[in-house]
Amino acid sequence: MVVMILERVPESLRGELARWLIEPHPGVFVGDVSAMVRDRLWEKCCRRLGGGAVLQVWSSNTEQGFEVRTWGATRREIVDLEGLRLVRLR
Repeated sequence: MVVMILERVPESLRGELARWLIEPHPGVFVGDVSAMVRDRLWEKCCRRLGGGAVLQVWSSNTEQGFEVRTWGATRREIVDLEGLRLVRLR
């Protein structure tokens, strides 16, 4: 499973993501895609963000059961604390 949260991005980028993932809430995309598709969607978002931001969370074989990455200007920062990923407000 993959979850992508987009903030302040062009509508055309949201439309492209909607081809692969569902959008249950504006800017929140959820789906089950391969690792290759997940990485290509990430690259596309990073290239076309403009002044926005993107957060991606996906299932993984880790202690928490997921991995996470962010790109762009956001108030939240992902911090690794002894192997656990936590969120810190800037």
